[in-house]
Amino acid sequence: MTDKMTDRELYLKAKEALEAAYAPYSGFSVGAAAEAQSGTVYTGVNIENASYPAGICAERTAMAKAVSEGERLFTRIAIASSGGEAWPCGICRQFMNEFCEDPEKLTVITGADEDHLESMSLAELLPKGFRL
Repeated sequence: MTDKMTDRELYLKAKEALEAAYAPYSGFSVGAAAEAQSGTVYTGVNIENASYPAGICAERTAMAKAVSEGERLFTRIAIASSGGEAWPCGICRQFMNEFCEDPEKLTVITGADEDHLESMSLAELLPKGFRL
């Protein structure tokens, strides 16, 4: 069993992923690295589309990849962007809320760079998130 990644290492995975982002309209590239409860890390990028609502954020791309592989619960997600600090949008926050046992225990990490990271729980970012 490998040791758990540090927040910095997880952020660096997100930063590495952002190179594959498809952002020809905004020029704002985002990469994400989502750590599933299993310990496996899945990366994703934002993918824009000429029909703006058809795009997808990096956070949802990473988590959708994981869910399609059978993962259902996440513990951390790191987000890096071409513009520095990048907190998840409202849709991504609600999407994350679907795939965590407790929003207090899902940590969201971002920062201007790997040496200036900040983290918050999903509960702090999405108080009273919707659940059935």
